[in-house]
Amino acid sequence: MKFLDEAKIFLKSGDGGNGCVSFRREKYVEFGGPDGGDGGRGGDLVFECAPDLNTLIDFRYQQHFKAPRGTDGMGKNRSGPSGKALVVKVPPGTQILDEDRETLLADITKAGDRVVFLKGGNGGFGNAHFKSSTNQAPRYANPGLEGQERWVWLRLKLIADAGLVGLPNAGKSTFLAACTRAHPKIADYPFTTLHPNLGVVAVEDRTFVLADIPGLIEGASEGAGLGTRFLGHVERCRVLLHLVDGTQEDVAGAYETIRHELEEYGGGLVDKTEVVALNKIDALDEETISERRAQLSEAAGKDVHVISGVAGMGVRELTFELERIILEDRKRELAEESVEVDEGYQP
Repeated sequence: MKFLDEAKIFLKSGDGGNGCVSFRREKYVEFGGPDGGDGGRGGDLVFECAPDLNTLIDFRYQQHFKAPRGTDGMGKNRSGPSGKALVVKVPPGTQILDEDRETLLADITKAGDRVVFLKGGNGGFGNAHFKSSTNQAPRYANPGLEGQERWVWLRLKLIADAGLVGLPNAGKSTFLAACTRAHPKIADYPFTTLHPNLGVVAVEDRTFVLADIPGLIEGASEGAGLGTRFLGHVERCRVLLHLVDGTQEDVAGAYETIRHELEEYGGGLVDKTEVVALNKIDALDEETISERRAQLSEAAGKDVHVISGVAGMGVRELTFELERIILEDRKRELAEESVEVDEGYQP
């Protein structure tokens, strides 16, 4: 399945049905009069979060979504049925943006969430609505109101607990394959990964979701390489795992390059909890590992894990560390939510 994280679509809610002009004429009925019914309301356009979706690929084949209109009113005071709501299903983490691609209109993150995005037009009144003692035979009715319409952009930001960042060929896809059942493309040339990959990491009886995004290079914030368009997929992560290729000479420079690009991108990525790991140690001797670990630790200002994704060295210990951080963050989030509920409670 092809990965697609942006799509432009056209949306329109249903028009309201027209009111009816009708008069009661029945044999042996002494009194007649206006009996035109009202038109039905147009269908709403609703976004729904579907947990079984993880890409916007469906919107490549359909870009126009129009809700059904309401049915016109009929004689004998019969109102027209309202149009059914049109439900557009999107994956968790979908943002709905205006045409300028900057103004956020809605953010759909939890499975089952529903957002009534465009309301259908009201149905028109039939002539029975206008009858009165001074207007006993109205010969007019209201037309239904038109529905709302607009173009919007859909942008998908994957919801993962941990995100992998690093230069191309830092071993991110290899690490993802080593600790999950995901099968990302792995090769010995840069930019092997061209779209984000997700994997589920099992740690004892718990699991967390790990996201791998295409590698960044110097100048990515200015459009170099694949740019920073995929960094949005790690904005929602609780922790970032920064992998540095241990086989390169300047490991500190590689670390600082990625940190600079994260800072230029913004989105709060530089403020997230970061775990740093020196990868590919299976290709190094003990002295080189010690030397480059010290250089990287000094540049990052924190302790550095040493791992090898291809050999599985240190991978289990690193996943336990990520799980610990994620668990603490979840507990803190739940505590904050409970405090908000307590403060808002009034007997």
